Amino acid sequence: MTLPNTGSLSRIRLGTAPDSWGVWFPDDPGQVPWNRFLDEVAAAGYEWIELGPYGYLPTDPEQLRDELGRRGLRLSGGAVFSGLHRGREALKEAVEECRAEAGLLTALGAKYLVSLPEGYTDLDGNLTQPVDLTPEQWKHLTTGMSELARVLHEECGVELVFHPHADSHVDTQERVLRFLEDTDPDVVSLCLDTGHISYCGGDNIEIIRAFPERIGYVHLKQVDPEIVRQVREEGLCFAEAVRRGAMIEPPAGIPAMEPLLAELGRLDADLFAIVEQDLYPCPADMPLPIATRTRTYLNGCGLRP
Repeated sequence: MTLPNTGSLSRIRLGTAPDSWGVWFPDDPGQVPWNRFLDEVAAAGYEWIELGPYGYLPTDPEQLRDELGRRGLRLSGGAVFSGLHRGREALKEAVEECRAEAGLLTALGAKYLVSLPEGYTDLDGNLTQPVDLTPEQWKHLTTGMSELARVLHEECGVELVFHPHADSHVDTQERVLRFLEDTDPDVVSLCLDTGHISYCGGDNIEIIRAFPERIGYVHLKQVDPEIVRQVREEGLCFAEAVRRGAMIEPPAGIPAMEPLLAELGRLDADLFAIVEQDLYPCPADMPLPIATRTRTYLNGCGLRP
C-alpha cells in the first residue's frame, strides 16, 4: 500500500458514528443500547463521535458530557433529516429542530450539524414521493438550505454541512455539483460521504477538485461494487442494498482510500473524517471488530484522532 504523506493529514481528525454500529433510529429495540455503543467506540480506539439520530444518545448536556468524558470521547457533531423542498413550512420545522440539536452540540463544544435530504424510498423500497424535483421544489431546497445554514451560523455558531444521500433528490454527482452551485458558499458546506458518492456512480476526487473550498466535513465509507451492480440491475432501494452488505470495510471496496485521503490532505483544512459504515440491521457483536479493524487500517493511512 502506498501511503499518502502523513504530514498532509495532520489537520484531519478521525472519528466514528452510531451508524457504524447499525443505529438508524433514536429508539429501536434491535439496535445496540447507547451505553454499549459508547463503551465499544472507546474499546475500538476512537476519540471522536457523532450524535447519530437525535435522541439515541442522552440529550441532557450534563449527562452526555459525563458519559463521554469518562470514556475519553469527544463530540464532533450531529445529524438531522429535512425535506426543505416542501417549502416554507418545512423550513420553519427544520429551523426549530436544528436549534434544539444545535443547543446540545454547542454545550458539548461541537459545531457541525450534518443535514441530510429526505429520501424518496422507505425501508421496503416503496416510493414515497417522486424521484425528481420540480424547478420550484429545487429552489425551495437550495434557498431553504442556505437560509437554515445562516440561522444556525448566526444564532448558534453551528456550521451546516450538507450530506448527499442515495435515494434522495441530491444523490448523483451531477446533482451534488448543481446543489453546490445553487447554495450560498458562505454558509453551506458539503459533508462528503465517500460511500454514497461512489454508490451513486460519482467520483469523490472530482468533487473535491471542483469545489475544494466547500468540503467542510467527511464521512468515510466504502461500497462493494458487486452489490452496487446488483442494486442497479434489480432496481433495489438503498435500505435493501445495505441489508445485502453494500457498505464494506476498507480497503475491500471503493473508492480507494489512499488517493482519496491524499486529495483531502492537499486541502490543508481542518476536517473531521467520520467512519460511517451503514450496517442496519446487524447482529450486536458484529460492529466492534469491524470498527477496530477499520480504525487500525485508517491509522496506517496516516489518520489520527
